[in-house]
Amino acid sequence: MGVRMFARSWLVGVGAALVLGTPAAAQEPLAWGDGPEITFHTFSIVATDPRTGETGVTVTTRNPCVGNAVPWVRAGVGAVATQGGTRVEYGKDLLDLLEQGLSPQEALDKVVAADQGRESRQAGVIDVKGRSAQWTGKGQYGNEANGDHVNMRTGPNFAAQGNSLLVPAVIDSVAAVFQRSEGSHRHLADRLIEALNAGHLMGGDGRHGETQSAAVLVADPRPGMSRRPDGQTVFINVCEAPDPVAEMRRIYDTSTETLGFRELSEEIGGDVYQLKVILHELGYFRPGGPDLDPREKEMNAYTPEAMDAVNRFRTEQRWNTTVPGLVDRRMVERLWQRLGEKGRAEAVREKLMGSVRLGR
Repeated sequence: MGVRMFARSWLVGVGAALVLGTPAAAQEPLAWGDGPEITFHTFSIVATDPRTGETGVTVTTRNPCVGNAVPWVRAGVGAVATQGGTRVEYGKDLLDLLEQGLSPQEALDKVVAADQGRESRQAGVIDVKGRSAQWTGKGQYGNEANGDHVNMRTGPNFAAQGNSLLVPAVIDSVAAVFQRSEGSHRHLADRLIEALNAGHLMGGDGRHGETQSAAVLVADPRPGMSRRPDGQTVFINVCEAPDPVAEMRRIYDTSTETLGFRELSEEIGGDVYQLKVILHELGYFRPGGPDLDPREKEMNAYTPEAMDAVNRFRTEQRWNTTVPGLVDRRMVERLWQRLGEKGRAEAVREKLMGSVRLGR
């Protein structure tokens, strides 16, 4: 019991893609024909933030590139997750009906009634007002004795749904964690990923040993929040990873530079002293002054004075497109090259013999 979709052609994104206000291919396919069956096993949550007007959906499954089919959003309108025996047309059709003024329940009733394959479908839809509706066809049930569960939960501003679950509590956890973050000063994408991870930790999709993927998609109708005309602000599509939900979190935190995504510390060590000695020899760090004393306080610390010397060297090399103070392997090689050109490389190596000696 999973998500099935029929497509004439299938565009697969490799790894993970994040769109933050940059052009991308259209989400809504112009046409889908008969073709090979692609099966997903899925749980998801659609939601809105009444404070910001954001709408979004996040989903994970045990097949590649779930973000290419299941999640749909439209700024100022709503969000859709179309799964089970996925009919991708549900995404556009439901959003169109919401935009025409139908409630989520009216819209879902209409598309389900017109669908001969309705019993294989599972879907969740929410509008920007926080109203939601869900559908799970009879074909999704019947295998609970074999550990293949279905569940749905709704609450203020969200709807969570899943099939092929290890336990029904997967969706209960998604719902509980999302509700707990209601009213917090956090972006909707952040809250959605947290909620999805709660379900993942409860066991998630019951099928183990298969390819996993995850995605989160959010749109914001407020002026100036997205550079895209459709208002999309976040699209992370982890097409394949051992732990796609964790990878989605890593990408989100790294891209937003959320505190904790990396370790912060002042760089201290013998390599900093070596850098200063070389920059001094080349006239960038304390030019014209006496030789550097390794016993001097902060000589092993990467200070603003040293960073300024690095930046002046990089500017002279016309390396102006990197972050301030960056010392990478290319720069180290260029420093030694410059010392060689000046005939000072061996003299500097002699000075540094003590600092690079292994004395353990």
